Amino acid sequence: MSEALARRADGGGLHAIETASRDEIAALQLKRMKWSLAHAYSNVPHYKTAFDQKGVHPDDLKSLDDLSKFPFATKENYRQNYPFGLFAVPRSEIVRVHASSGTTGKPTVVGYTANDISLWADCVARSVYAAGGRKGDIVHIAYGYGLFTGGMGAHYGAERLGCTVIPMSGGQTEKQIQLISDFQPSIIMVTPSYMLALLEEMERRGIDPRETSLRIGIFGAEPWTEEMRTQLEERAGIDAVDIYGLSEIIGPGVGNECVETKDGIHIWEDHFYPEIIDPVTGEVLPDGEFGELVLTSLTKEGMPTIRYRTKDLTRLMPGTARSMRRIQKITGRCDDMMIIRGVNVFPSQIEELILMQPQLAPHYQIVLTKKGPLDEMTVLIEGRDNAGGDVSGAITALRHAIKTHVGVSVDVKLMPCGEIERSVGKAKRVIDNRQLSQATR
Repeated sequence: MSEALARRADGGGLHAIETASRDEIAALQLKRMKWSLAHAYSNVPHYKTAFDQKGVHPDDLKSLDDLSKFPFATKENYRQNYPFGLFAVPRSEIVRVHASSGTTGKPTVVGYTANDISLWADCVARSVYAAGGRKGDIVHIAYGYGLFTGGMGAHYGAERLGCTVIPMSGGQTEKQIQLISDFQPSIIMVTPSYMLALLEEMERRGIDPRETSLRIGIFGAEPWTEEMRTQLEERAGIDAVDIYGLSEIIGPGVGNECVETKDGIHIWEDHFYPEIIDPVTGEVLPDGEFGELVLTSLTKEGMPTIRYRTKDLTRLMPGTARSMRRIQKITGRCDDMMIIRGVNVFPSQIEELILMQPQLAPHYQIVLTKKGPLDEMTVLIEGRDNAGGDVSGAITALRHAIKTHVGVSVDVKLMPCGEIERSVGKAKRVIDNRQLSQATR
């Protein structure tokens, strides 16, 4: 049993509601959902218009199942109401604003009241506790600070739990490693792709990551596979757990894995109500069926969110370490899906097969181009430093595995070690040059 797991064997969570009965949780959800729908309808013109057009009113919610009558919210609604059109309180009551990068259009802006910030801190504190963290632990935060919600969300939550916070932010890899060595943190909160870069740099310097003070890694902000968990745990000697969140809902801390089970992310259902829908029809699916995750905020004041389509693909499962339901680890999104010659392909499928080849490094990129009318996919990979000179067998095996398990023929190109970009934030896995290929013909 790992140190973190032993520390979590006391049972229960940080807050009593985490282990309440399902009936108690459902009763609280219904009460809070009625408030949230009324709050959004009365104070946000977008929701009033959307509800009226759908022919529903907050008073129509008599049971949790009635939520399916209400309209969805999408990222496009955020862009249409940029910057402050979705606030449900006067702007003067908003104490903080975060926003997305806006790389695909106007950024999505989110606002928080003082109570929202406190709620957020509680949710992240609960998440760190579920991961095995305790008061007095030193937490190294390498999520980016600023408009991105990751850094400050993790920071306030770890402080709320009573931890000592190192607010390192992203980048400056050499300094990250120096501070880990000097300050001796037991927990790191970072994207899994950047954690790989940190481990790689440690190993390059002759530092054994398993000998550092780190015992728990709380990884989020991008999809990652079970194979990635295995690599992170084996290379770093840590318990690797998944934290889930998105800025449109609140930021990190919508849910978290429990270190004693590592069997999916428990959604903190007293604050966020989950549904799974068919991504094409919008029909609500029963628990256990695979589809798109939809979330409704139950307690947010500044910017309530009603039935937000996350585009994350997963399924709802019963609670285990907590009474609250779990979602299966998210390894793909509706908008991550690539259609290659009629076959649906997710980056996580490629990652899983790369990680099965011990001679290949876990860094990769997928480049999409067109050759005439046909899509072409090239997987750029690197060999491990200790793999020796010839990795041709691993490349052949990877090419065959992708054809067999995914169903598409790909080119696999070996890049020099360090050539593939190491992201300090969310990893850019796919480079889509298909339109450029057509334009240059």
